Amino acid sequence: YTSGEVRLWDTRTWDYTAPILEAVHGPGDAGPRPHVSFVRINSSLAAAAYEDGTVSVWSLMFGREPIHHYQHNQRIQALALGPEGAAVATASGFEVKVESPSDRGSWQTSETFEIQKLVNFLELVPDVAGSPVTVAAAEDVVYLLKAQDPGRVLHSVYGQPVTCLDVSAREAAFGVKTFGWLLNEPNQILLYNLETSQCLQKMGNSTGDFTCVNLRSSPPNMLVAGNKDRRVRVFDLRQSDSLCSFYGHQFGVSAVQMDDWKVVSGGEEGLVCVWDQRMGTKLWEIHARHPVRHVWFNSHSLITANIPEEKTPRGSGSLDEDFAAHRKYRGTIYAYEFSADQQAAQSILPICRSSYDEVAGYSYNIGLAVPYDSI
Repeated sequence: YTSGEVRLWDTRTWDYTAPILEAVHGPGDAGPRPHVSFVRINSSLAAAAYEDGTVSVWSLMFGREPIHHYQHNQRIQALALGPEGAAVATASGFEVKVESPSDRGSWQTSETFEIQKLVNFLELVPDVAGSPVTVAAAEDVVYLLKAQDPGRVLHSVYGQPVTCLDVSAREAAFGVKTFGWLLNEPNQILLYNLETSQCLQKMGNSTGDFTCVNLRSSPPNMLVAGNKDRRVRVFDLRQSDSLCSFYGHQFGVSAVQMDDWKVVSGGEEGLVCVWDQRMGTKLWEIHARHPVRHVWFNSHSLITANIPEEKTPRGSGSLDEDFAAHRKYRGTIYAYEFSADQQAAQSILPICRSSYDEVAGYSYNIGLAVPYDSI
């Protein structure tokens, strides 16, 4: 929150009271606390970076006090936490710092990397044995940061900035923006092998910038990306053209995720769309006031977050008289549960439970997906 609070929510219970994770307070911390700029969570840790350059790490098992805390001299541009394990990476100025616990359990700075440009995106490579491996996109250069090979450049084309980044255990995917004098080379998603540093595939052919890409949680050999041209594209990593493209957002796409058959996308206008990849159609959508900055789902739940661009709008301070008038300025987190508190038969939609001998759907002159649907 902009109040400096970090809360830990358990979305499995609706009446859950979220505890506030305490930050480390110094002797001169009498004034307002700095805003929280990033939060990340995995199966065992939660981490937060604050506007003043401090980072706190909490264990999900042991209380609300941080188990580790460290400081950068400047504002933090990116925070990364692997899906498993205990390593935290942060980028501030021209420095990337990786913190992890030693064999005895005490936290320490495992690596510090000095690079030539300001970092825009930072990811920890999952499922790495030994010291953590970090991928950092800094303007038009993508670095692969390892302890034994500290400054390896994975990709660099002068004047072509990286616009989004995601990594899996073996590959990195990122969007590259080209400019007007390279009309024969449109904006693309590049796929690199992290072991060989070879470019495996160039995907896409778009005039808009790629704004988000999800490789890590996509099915094998698949990838989903969102673009400023308001389209969501699904790619097979073995070919350059997209398998399918969905168009339904009014502004650029800001968050995407897919599984075997559906795609969830969020847009700058606040719209969350769920698409059926097999039929190429939109299943449903929901709208909130602010841009969608986070989308995550699994087989039974969906979490979305709408976060405003303007964090401290004029007239919404803590001393104002009317709090309710300023609720529209606040971000919103939505937690959806699929088939909540229903029997297996009830959770199937009525339109899918109609039997073959019912012909109610035939007389309405409507193009139904299944001809025996009841209306």
